[in-house]
Amino acid sequence: MMNLSNLRAPKKANSGKKRIGRGMGSGMGKTSTRGHKGQGSRSGSSLMRGFEGGQMPLHRRLPKRGFTNIFRTEYTVLNLERIAEFAQDELTYEKLVALGLVRKRNALVKVLGVGELTVAVTVHAHKFSKSAQEKIEKAGGKAILIGE
Repeated sequence: MMNLSNLRAPKKANSGKKRIGRGMGSGMGKTSTRGHKGQGSRSGSSLMRGFEGGQMPLHRRLPKRGFTNIFRTEYTVLNLERIAEFAQDELTYEKLVALGLVRKRNALVKVLGVGELTVAVTVHAHKFSKSAQEKIEKAGGKAILIGE
């Protein structure tokens, strides 16, 4: 049974910092854990990340794949189920930001049709998927595009 009289710190929890180059009795004297000769034993030695002793590094051996389109437009995705959680009759961009549905500043919003909508809601967004637009209009709401 554990109580205050037999509490102990975990193993190695109270071990001190490794003190290098403090004489032979410390166990880390003479070469100060650097070994004999060689690149790592010299002062000022630092190797670049991923250096493999002159062997072709892994990041250069692997083939390059794909490409990144720098002109890509990224949208903040908003599902209908999230809109349904907030009992609002109109959701403008400012309201979406205030409710925390849009976090990035000046983000473009796209509404997707995941989930069901039972209440008529007017939603303002930059883009709508076909299914989202149909579900919003079916519930008696409006899907209004921003920037048109």
